[in-house]
Amino acid sequence: MDARALRLLHRRKAALAKGDPVALPITPAATFHLPGDTQAPYTYGRFANPTVVEAEAALETLEDAPCLLFPSGMAALAAVFHTTLQAGDRVLFPEDGYYTGRKLLDGFLAKFGVTTQYIQTGEFAQADLTPYRLVFLETPSNPGLDVCDIAAIAARKGDALLAVDNTTATMLLQRPLDLGADLVVAADTKAPNGHSDLLAGHVATRDPGLMAGLHEWRTLSGAIAGPFDAWALHRGLETFELRMSRMCETAARLAGRLAAHPRIASLRYPFLPGDPSEAVARRQMAAGGTILGLALPDAATADRFIAAAPLAATTSFGGVHSSAERRARWGDAVPEGYVRLSVGCEPADALWEGIAASLDAL
Repeated sequence: MDARALRLLHRRKAALAKGDPVALPITPAATFHLPGDTQAPYTYGRFANPTVVEAEAALETLEDAPCLLFPSGMAALAAVFHTTLQAGDRVLFPEDGYYTGRKLLDGFLAKFGVTTQYIQTGEFAQADLTPYRLVFLETPSNPGLDVCDIAAIAARKGDALLAVDNTTATMLLQRPLDLGADLVVAADTKAPNGHSDLLAGHVATRDPGLMAGLHEWRTLSGAIAGPFDAWALHRGLETFELRMSRMCETAARLAGRLAAHPRIASLRYPFLPGDPSEAVARRQMAAGGTILGLALPDAATADRFIAAAPLAATTSFGGVHSSAERRARWGDAVPEGYVRLSVGCEPADALWEGIAASLDAL
């Protein structure tokens, strides 16, 4: 992790001339000077933009693979679906993962003759993968935090393509391509940007054919990120490793304390001793991550806890502000009192004091 962070911070150094700005400039251009022949590095903003290319290069440093930037994580996911699937294909998808992916498959891909089967993340280990064109994992799952063995699934995927949503772990904690995945999808809206002020997502793959298809899809669909968002993401990536180290350390400390608190019915955290996913998580992840799942008795209790604790009540995660959300309100298959707690960059002891006080007040 440290080596990639070092390469990221000094990636642009070799190309800088004396007097050039150290910080990445923004190139807010849709059109470029193009006399005569149309061959040029940049021709039109829908095809490519210098600031977007720099953000992609930063992502590539962390993924150790070619990356394509999209204006949201869902745009990245849609690109994978549309470039790998056709009528008659079957998809195996987690029913306990991010719900919008299921809506996209059922609401749109099904109209084009794509069939989807849904299973729990924990069931992928025993599932027959041979009937599928695309096997899609989300590990740890959002919001349940179940983990499945990427390498074991990759070893028996046969002719299927294996895609992994790596949003919760991020490329700093988990390397799906190294474990045998064909594609990685991630929402950079979350921890990679880290400041809750933009939407972005990317796809990474080491397969040139898959990358060519993704690039063509992005060009024709117009799903390219804007230069201002790309610049802000690039800036966020420069502190990504530092923020993740703080957030993971705090999350691990909170996990032990919350697991022992009498108000918590149950707690999920991949590196928590005794967690159902602990063995697999420790084998394929560098740390337990920044998200915890806590079960409180009911919806009203969960809402009171979120309101009283020093937490932002928000539907996202991965930002510098610790946040919490009762996920059942969106239709996720979790208990009504299940809270997804995203740990931010606050001082750990002060954050715990506020959380513990709100739990004690329940």
